[in-house]
Amino acid sequence: MQEPETRTVVLDVAQELIQTRGYNAFSFRDVAERVGIKTASIHYHFPTKTDLCRAVISRQREELAAALARIDAEEDDANRRLARYVSVFRATLEVGNRMCLCGMLAADATTLDPSIVADLRSSLGDHEAWLEALLHRGEEAGVMAASGDLREEARLILSSLEGAMLLARTFDDPGRFDAAALALLSRFRKQTVG
Repeated sequence: MQEPETRTVVLDVAQELIQTRGYNAFSFRDVAERVGIKTASIHYHFPTKTDLCRAVISRQREELAAALARIDAEEDDANRRLARYVSVFRATLEVGNRMCLCGMLAADATTLDPSIVADLRSSLGDHEAWLEALLHRGEEAGVMAASGDLREEARLILSSLEGAMLLARTFDDPGRFDAAALALLSRFRKQTVG
Protein backbone atom coordinates (compact mmCIF):
# COMPACT_ATOMS: atom_id res chain seq x y z
CA MET A 1 0.00 0.00 0.00
CA GLN A 2 1.33 3.46 -0.89
CA GLU A 3 1.82 5.99 1.95
CA PRO A 4 -1.14 8.35 1.15
CA GLU A 5 -3.37 5.34 0.56
CA THR A 6 -2.30 3.78 3.88
CA ARG A 7 -3.13 7.01 5.70
CA THR A 8 -6.59 7.15 4.12
CA VAL A 9 -7.38 3.51 4.90
CA VAL A 10 -6.22 3.96 8.50
CA LEU A 11 -8.53 7.00 8.81
CA ASP A 12 -11.42 5.04 7.28
CA VAL A 13 -10.98 2.13 9.68
CA ALA A 14 -10.51 4.39 12.72
CA GLN A 15 -13.67 6.31 11.84
CA GLU A 16 -15.65 3.10 11.44
CA LEU A 17 -14.39 1.81 14.80
CA ILE A 18 -15.24 5.08 16.55
CA GLN A 19 -18.71 5.08 15.00
CA THR A 20 -19.43 1.47 15.90
CA ARG A 21 -17.50 0.92 19.16
CA GLY A 22 -16.55 4.33 20.50
CA TYR A 23 -13.14 5.89 21.05
CA ASN A 24 -12.22 3.89 24.14
CA ALA A 25 -13.13 0.52 22.65
CA PHE A 26 -10.45 0.24 19.95
CA SER A 27 -6.69 0.33 19.77
CA PHE A 28 -3.96 0.81 17.17
CA ARG A 29 -3.72 -2.98 17.12
CA ASP A 30 -7.39 -3.22 16.07
CA VAL A 31 -6.77 -0.75 13.25
CA ALA A 32 -3.54 -2.47 12.18
CA GLU A 33 -5.24 -5.88 12.02
CA ARG A 34 -8.11 -4.51 9.93
CA VAL A 35 -5.77 -2.65 7.55
CA GLY A 36 -3.22 -5.48 7.39
CA ILE A 37 -0.21 -3.46 8.54
CA LYS A 38 1.99 -3.25 11.61
CA THR A 39 1.07 -0.81 14.39
CA ALA A 40 4.40 0.96 13.73
CA SER A 41 3.03 1.95 10.32
CA ILE A 42 0.08 3.67 12.00
CA HIS A 43 2.43 5.46 14.40
CA TYR A 44 4.35 6.74 11.37
CA HIS A 45 1.24 8.63 10.22
CA PHE A 46 -0.34 9.26 13.63
CA PRO A 47 2.09 9.21 16.58
CA THR A 48 -0.74 8.88 19.12
CA LYS A 49 -4.36 7.80 19.23
CA THR A 50 -5.21 11.44 19.95
CA ASP A 51 -3.51 12.46 16.70
CA LEU A 52 -5.46 9.79 14.83
CA CYS A 53 -8.78 10.87 16.31
CA ARG A 54 -8.12 14.54 15.61
CA ALA A 55 -7.33 13.66 11.98
CA VAL A 56 -10.60 11.71 11.72
CA ILE A 57 -12.52 14.71 13.09
CA SER A 58 -10.71 17.11 10.75
CA ARG A 59 -11.53 14.98 7.71
CA GLN A 60 -15.14 14.62 8.84
CA ARG A 61 -15.43 18.41 9.19
CA GLU A 62 -14.18 18.83 5.61
CA GLU A 63 -16.69 16.23 4.39
CA LEU A 64 -19.49 17.93 6.30
CA ALA A 65 -18.60 21.33 4.86
CA ALA A 66 -18.70 19.85 1.35
CA ALA A 67 -22.04 18.12 2.03
CA LEU A 68 -23.60 21.31 3.41
CA ALA A 69 -22.29 23.31 0.44
CA ARG A 70 -23.91 20.76 -1.92
CA ILE A 71 -27.20 21.01 -0.06
CA ASP A 72 -27.10 24.81 -0.25
CA ALA A 73 -26.23 24.72 -3.96
CA GLU A 74 -28.84 22.13 -4.92
CA GLU A 75 -31.83 23.20 -2.81
CA ASP A 76 -33.52 26.60 -2.81
CA ASP A 77 -36.16 25.79 -0.22
CA ALA A 78 -35.12 25.84 3.45
CA ASN A 79 -37.41 22.93 4.34
CA ARG A 80 -35.86 20.75 1.63
CA ARG A 81 -32.40 21.78 2.86
CA LEU A 82 -33.30 20.67 6.36
CA ALA A 83 -34.69 17.38 5.05
CA ARG A 84 -31.46 16.76 3.13
CA TYR A 85 -29.47 17.52 6.29
CA VAL A 86 -31.56 14.99 8.21
CA SER A 87 -30.94 12.44 5.45
CA VAL A 88 -27.18 12.68 6.10
CA PHE A 89 -27.80 11.34 9.62
CA ARG A 90 -30.17 8.66 8.30
CA ALA A 91 -27.58 7.53 5.74
CA THR A 92 -25.06 7.02 8.54
CA LEU A 93 -27.42 4.60 10.29
CA GLU A 94 -27.78 2.65 7.05
CA VAL A 95 -24.05 1.86 6.98
CA GLY A 96 -23.73 -0.91 9.53
CA ASN A 97 -26.00 0.80 12.07
CA ARG A 98 -23.30 3.40 12.74
CA MET A 99 -23.68 6.41 14.97
CA CYS A 100 -22.68 9.90 14.01
CA LEU A 101 -18.96 10.41 14.67
CA CYS A 102 -19.67 13.43 16.88
CA GLY A 103 -22.32 11.56 18.84
CA MET A 104 -20.03 8.63 19.58
CA LEU A 105 -17.18 10.89 20.62
CA ALA A 106 -19.53 12.97 22.77
CA ALA A 107 -20.40 9.81 24.70
CA ASP A 108 -16.70 9.46 25.59
CA ALA A 109 -16.04 13.19 26.12
CA THR A 110 -15.10 12.95 29.78
CA THR A 111 -12.29 10.51 28.97
CA LEU A 112 -10.95 12.20 25.83
CA ASP A 113 -7.86 14.36 25.53
CA PRO A 114 -8.87 18.05 25.80
CA SER A 115 -7.66 18.69 22.25
CA ILE A 116 -10.12 16.10 20.93
CA VAL A 117 -12.94 17.64 22.95
CA ALA A 118 -12.07 21.07 21.51
CA ASP A 119 -12.15 19.65 17.97
CA LEU A 120 -15.41 17.87 18.72
CA ARG A 121 -17.00 21.07 20.00
CA SER A 122 -15.84 22.90 16.88
CA SER A 123 -17.34 20.20 14.69
CA LEU A 124 -20.66 20.37 16.53
CA GLY A 125 -20.45 24.15 16.23
CA ASP A 126 -20.24 23.75 12.43
CA HIS A 127 -23.56 21.90 12.48
CA GLU A 128 -25.21 24.45 14.77
CA ALA A 129 -23.99 27.47 12.79
CA TRP A 130 -25.31 26.01 9.52
CA LEU A 131 -28.64 25.13 11.11
CA GLU A 132 -29.00 28.57 12.66
CA ALA A 133 -28.32 30.22 9.29
CA LEU A 134 -30.79 27.84 7.64
CA LEU A 135 -33.53 28.71 10.13
CA HIS A 136 -32.84 32.40 9.62
CA ARG A 137 -33.13 32.07 5.82
CA GLY A 138 -36.24 29.93 6.18
CA GLU A 139 -37.94 32.51 8.39
CA GLU A 140 -36.96 35.34 6.03
CA ALA A 141 -38.44 33.39 3.12
CA GLY A 142 -41.61 32.77 5.11
CA VAL A 143 -41.38 28.98 4.85
CA MET A 144 -40.10 28.12 8.33
CA ALA A 145 -41.21 29.05 11.81
CA ALA A 146 -38.94 28.78 14.80
CA SER A 147 -40.47 29.25 18.22
CA GLY A 148 -37.57 30.96 19.92
CA ASP A 149 -33.92 31.92 19.74
CA LEU A 150 -32.52 30.49 16.49
CA ARG A 151 -29.28 29.34 18.12
CA GLU A 152 -31.28 27.34 20.65
CA GLU A 153 -33.51 25.96 17.92
CA ALA A 154 -30.42 24.86 15.96
CA ARG A 155 -29.15 23.10 19.09
CA LEU A 156 -32.54 21.42 19.48
CA ILE A 157 -32.36 20.04 15.94
CA LEU A 158 -28.86 18.66 16.39
CA SER A 159 -29.61 17.20 19.82
CA SER A 160 -32.82 15.61 18.55
CA LEU A 161 -31.08 13.96 15.61
CA GLU A 162 -28.23 12.65 17.75
CA GLY A 163 -30.72 11.24 20.27
CA ALA A 164 -32.88 9.74 17.55
CA MET A 165 -29.83 8.00 16.09
CA LEU A 166 -28.86 6.63 19.47
CA LEU A 167 -32.30 5.14 20.14
CA ALA A 168 -32.65 3.79 16.60
CA ARG A 169 -29.27 2.11 16.98
CA THR A 170 -30.10 0.73 20.43
CA PHE A 171 -33.32 -0.85 19.18
CA ASP A 172 -31.87 -1.67 15.74
CA ASP A 173 -34.91 0.13 14.36
CA PRO A 174 -34.30 2.95 11.84
CA GLY A 175 -38.05 3.61 11.96
CA ARG A 176 -37.52 5.25 15.34
CA PHE A 177 -35.16 7.73 13.69
CA ASP A 178 -37.60 8.30 10.83
CA ALA A 179 -40.49 9.07 13.17
CA ALA A 180 -38.42 11.55 15.19
CA ALA A 181 -37.07 13.17 12.02
CA LEU A 182 -40.56 13.56 10.57
CA ALA A 183 -41.79 15.25 13.76
CA LEU A 184 -38.75 17.52 13.76
CA LEU A 185 -39.21 18.54 10.13
CA SER A 186 -42.91 19.22 10.72
CA ARG A 187 -42.12 21.39 13.73
CA PHE A 188 -40.22 23.94 11.66
CA ARG A 189 -42.35 23.91 8.49
CA LYS A 190 -44.52 27.02 8.48
CA GLN A 191 -48.14 26.10 8.13
CA THR A 192 -50.01 27.96 5.43
CA VAL A 193 -53.58 29.05 5.93
CA GLY A 194 -56.17 28.47 3.26
